[in-house]
Amino acid sequence: MPISPGTSADVELVVTEADTAIAAGSGDVPVLATPRLIALCEEATVAAVAGDMPAGMTSVGSRVDFEHLAPTHIGATVNARAVLTRVEGRTLTFSIEATDDQRAIGRGMVVRVAVDRDRFLGN
Repeated sequence: MPISPGTSADVELVVTEADTAIAAGSGDVPVLATPRLIALCEEATVAAVAGDMPAGMTSVGSRVDFEHLAPTHIGATVNARAVLTRVEGRTLTFSIEATDDQRAIGRGMVVRVAVDRDRFLGN
């Protein structure tokens, strides 16, 4: 696999009502939902290796270890950064960090596994 540690990507989100804990059903306050923040971080992991995946291959999530550190309000810009830290066979491990306009709001690790897309889908 031509994927090497060190590759990274950043993705950005401006928080809207659709991104809140209320909308996600994960709480009753109008701040960025933890599941939405994790999804943004996973989006960064996908972007980090998208250009390096061999033809017919993709990656699927297998583990998330995440700490949501601070609330983020509607209208704030959130940046999620993923850095590939380890490649073991088909297993890709990323460190993830999220910040808003003011501070770090989340950090952790995501593990993805490289798979043959058609085989994975049973085609």
